[in-house]
This record gives sequence, structure tokens and C-alpha cells, in this order.
Amino acid sequence: MTTDDYKKLLPNWPHDPGVYRFLDSEDRVLYVGKAKNLKNRLSSYFSNTKDMAYKTRVMVKHAHRIEMTLVDTEADALLLESTLIKRFQPPYNVMLKDGKSYTYLCIKNERFPRVFLTRRVIRDGSTYFGPYTSKFRVETILDLIKQLFPLRTCNLSLTEENIARGKFKVCLEYHIKNCQGPCEGFETEENYNDKIEQIKNMLRGNFGPVKRHFQQLMAHHAERMEFEKAQQIKEKLLAFEDYQGKSTVVSTTIRDVDVFSIASDEKNAYVNYIKVVNGAIINTWTQEMVKNLDDDEADLLAFVLPEIRERFQSIAPEVIVPMEIPVTDPTVTVTVPKIGDKKKLLELSEKNVHFFLLQKKKEEASATGKQTSAERILRTLQSDLQMADVPLHLECFDNSNMQGSYPVSSCVVFKNAKPSKGDYRHYNVKTVIGPNDFATMEEVVYRRYKRLLAEGQPLPQLIIIDGGKGQLGAAVKSLEALGIKIRDEGRGMRGESGMRNQESGMKGDTGAIIPHPSPLIPEVTVVGIAKRLEEIFFPGDSVPLYINKKSESLKLIQQARNEAHRFAITFHRNQRSKDFTKTELEDIPGIGTKTAEKLLKHFGSVKKMREATAEEIERAIGKGAAKKVEGYFRAEEEGEEGEEGDSTLPKST
Repeated sequence: MTTDDYKKLLPNWPHDPGVYRFLDSEDRVLYVGKAKNLKNRLSSYFSNTKDMAYKTRVMVKHAHRIEMTLVDTEADALLLESTLIKRFQPPYNVMLKDGKSYTYLCIKNERFPRVFLTRRVIRDGSTYFGPYTSKFRVETILDLIKQLFPLRTCNLSLTEENIARGKFKVCLEYHIKNCQGPCEGFETEENYNDKIEQIKNMLRGNFGPVKRHFQQLMAHHAERMEFEKAQQIKEKLLAFEDYQGKSTVVSTTIRDVDVFSIASDEKNAYVNYIKVVNGAIINTWTQEMVKNLDDDEADLLAFVLPEIRERFQSIAPEVIVPMEIPVTDPTVTVTVPKIGDKKKLLELSEKNVHFFLLQKKKEEASATGKQTSAERILRTLQSDLQMADVPLHLECFDNSNMQGSYPVSSCVVFKNAKPSKGDYRHYNVKTVIGPNDFATMEEVVYRRYKRLLAEGQPLPQLIIIDGGKGQLGAAVKSLEALGIKIRDEGRGMRGESGMRNQESGMKGDTGAIIPHPSPLIPEVTVVGIAKRLEEIFFPGDSVPLYINKKSESLKLIQQARNEAHRFAITFHRNQRSKDFTKTELEDIPGIGTKTAEKLLKHFGSVKKMREATAEEIERAIGKGAAKKVEGYFRAEEEGEEGEEGDSTLPKST
């Protein structure tokens, strides 16, 4: 896509936080970025490009499309960005490729549990809170927790037996009031676990009592003129209010699941897929489907679910969906969540699929309400050539030869003002001997449209002939011979409704002219373009048309002419190269290219082959083919056809 194409999509992009991905033409992720406001961030890539870093300009140039995933908060966008960068390793992302994980608060599953920061989630029954996007803030929260609830920091095995035996002694943490000494039995397990429950409530977001306590403490220090202490409490309180303990995109309570949601309109349905591995979103995808009249969303979701899982090679044992659907795989559990983390994941998927549906509707409304650049160019061309129809389909012809040898011709096809390379055709000229551009054009135009008529394929609205009045007249002759109506703009029609039942004047086996009833044959406009002054000629009119040199319509005609010339020249060179490398052996009746290659590979040259015995040739290519080669060489020696064969093609030695 070009920068202009992206700018047209800008009005449809959301102002929500999320993650965007630039992908190339092969769907490889080039860059992953996060944004608090997706529309504003993406707009910056397509404005003031001169001030943009060189690497960024190159990335945008190579990008083919943009994908977006909406999330609820900027912190979630940061976490999802980190996950996707580590998964896809985009070449234009230089940070976050070291595999560093997120920060969590862990309450260890042990007697007298410890509370500490970690980047590793070990599923041993411990409780984890996070992930957190700012390690500094989490450290502040942990310090605050330890001030409120003195806890042990040692990793001693505080079993009842060890404590009863007096195996441990209190450490410095006890003496400075940071721990209440459970290692010597100075604190009961019940009292310690009560503190742990309060810490869990705080980390789950129940901050009310804690905030009131610190507000009172801050006011107390302020009344006593202890402003430094009051400021420290205020900073901790602000950190508490800024604290976030839950994330939608990364969760420690969910392992491997697939999340699906669906949205639809009258014609289409869209299914959003979120792939979660080890509690983190690693991929998202939206599938578009065409609905039948009687399709409901449950049936569509059940149909596409296994296909999407197979596409992403998912083996997740659980799928989260918004409704009950049948699943053929007995090992897969279907969940329709009502509350909790799984419900939040489903809501995130639904948010993305509804955005995708809304974006599609906006694009359709924009397409119907505004004229695209292709439409503008084609309507300008229609106006310049005074055509009755918009030339959505045009074809251009050009010839190429070398002093009459290796004559070829090309036909290039443009649809909606864009090259349709799958429809290009090239022709080896069959009936023309010597450098005769007029006869060559007559032959290939006849062959092209005889074929289209025979197969019932649509004819182009506009035919462009690379050349002046002579080539144009030759093309018109072939079109009239086929009974195709030629629109003579402003001067009526060339050609009658009945067929001119006569030969086209071309030699060779071009076949009989196929009669076609007039009403079934459309009208076409035929023009010729002369290179010298870019003159446009119409059939039967000696006065050319001059189109403004800056006109988009002339540039389209020139593009079609240049493309036809390039395609013809390339084919002509290939034919010459193929002929120059052709071996004499291919002139032997019954010996094809592969057999000739076998002989040359075995003997090395035609000269050594002539010196070989019949048995040696037979061992190389078989008895039947060996007889044909022997007969050819024998006839050559006897002078029956050897010299003629030698003069036709160069020998390979």
C-alpha cells in the first residue's frame, strides 16, 4: 500500500489504546508498536516523513498492511507489545528482544509465606499478582506492605518441628522491627496468616482502609511539622493510587486457551481469535466470512473454529466462546464465561471484532461516497476519448522483431487502471514473413479476439495499438472481420450488424471467421498512439487527438504502451536466446529436448556422438530413439539432408 492509501484509512482508525503491527507482502511482522491513541500514533507515520528517521521510512515503505489489537489500558498495550515482540522478533524492533519477563509479586506457598518480587512464575501453588509495567512502583508497594505488615525475609524451613527444637535464632530484621520472629515462635501462624490475607486483599484492589490509614498518618506528621515524613507518606500513597494489580493481556490464573467472538451484518460475519499461551496473548486474528441467508452466528462460529485452530496449530485444551456451540473434538472443553478473567478475555475479543466490523462499514461507506484515484483516472480517460463507457478493461498491443527475424507480439491487460499480469499474452507470429508490422498487428489482433469470442469472454472497452495510422488500420481490419463493432466517437459506428463474410487477408491456418449475432457483440473503442508526439489516432480520422501531457489519462495510455513494449521485448529476447542455444539434435524427427539433453550430457558434444557406436547410443537413450539418431547421421553422411540441416541451425559442439 502507498502512503496515500494509508491516509485514506486514517479516518477509520480508533482513538483507543492498543498495539499495531506493520506487515510486509508475505505477512511477516516488520514492527510492533504500542499506542495510547492508535489513530494519533499511526498518523505520525504518514505525515512529516522528511523529519522521520531513515529506518522508519524504509519500514513504512516495505509495509504492505497494518493490523491492530485494541486493549483497555496503556499498561495492557505495553504488556502486549512486549509479548508480541518476543514472539515475532520483528527486524525493526531493537528493544525488548532479550526475553526479559514481566515483574510479579509472589506470595510463596509455604508455612509463614514470604512476599517478594520475581520474574519467574512457578506453578507450585504460590499466589502471583501482576504483571506490572513499572518495577519501581511495585518495589514501592512492597516496601509499603512490609511497613504495614512486618514479614520474614529469610528462606528458612519454618516447620513446627524445627521451631519446637529451637533450631533457629532471630536475626537483625527482628531487632529493627521488620519481622516479629516466627522462627523462634514469637509470632503465631494464625496471626501471620491474617497479615497475609490482608496483603492479598490489598493486592486485589481493596485499598480503602489502607488509604485512610495513610491519610491520617500524613495529617499527623503535617500537624507536627514533620513535612519530610509527610512527603514520604504522600509519595507512597500516590504510588498506591497509581498501582495496577490486574492485566487483561497477561494473567497467571489462565494457562493455554483459545478465545473466539463473532459479529455479523446482513452479508458478512467476522470471527476474532485470541491465542493465549502460558497466560499471555501471543497472537490475534480476525476471519471474514460470507453469510448465507439462513446462517446464524452459532453455526458460523462452530464451522470456522476448527479451521482457525488448525491454521494457528493450536492444541489448547480449552476454548472460550460467547455462546454454546458443538465441538467435534472430545478433548476440547468449551467455556462460556460469566465473570472473572476469562470473561474479561472474551470482552477484549468482542471489542476487537466489533471494531473490525465498524471499520469495514466505514470503508464501504467511504468507497461508495468518494471517488477513488482509479475511478478518477478512468473517467478522465473516458472524457478525453469521448467514450460511451468507462474503460474498466483495456488492452494494448505491440510488436517486436529483429530485421524480420523472430517476430513476436504482446498483449497487456489493464483492469481498473492497474496491470492484470495474469491476463497478459504473448504471440509467436505464424503467417508473416519479413519485417511487416501491419500484417503482424492484423494477425495477432485477429487471433486474440477470435479466441475471446470463441470462449465467450468479455471484450475490453478500449483497445490501444502501439503505432500510427498503419498499425491502427490493420487492427481495425481484423476486428471488422470478426464482426466486432468499432465505436467511431462522435461519428457513428464502423462495421455493420451483419458479418462481412470474407477472409481477413492473412495467410496460414487462422480458421474460418466465426459468425456472431450483432446484439451479443459489444462496442469497443480502438485508438493508436504514435510515439513521436504522443498523438492519439482514431479509425478513419486523419487528424490526431492531442491530450494534455500532464493528464492522468495520457499517463495511463503511456503506461499501457510501455508495458506492452517491455513485455514484447522480453519475450523476443527469450525466443532469440532459446533459438541460439538450440541443439542440432532437436531437428531429428522423434527426438525431443529431454532426449537431446541426455545425449549431450552423456557424450559431451554432437561430434563425439557421431564417432560413437550404435550400442553406446542405445545404452544412453534406448533402442527406439537410438535408431532415429543413427538414421539421421547416416543420411547426413550420404548427403541427403545433412547440409540443409546444418545451415538451418548452429551445431552444438
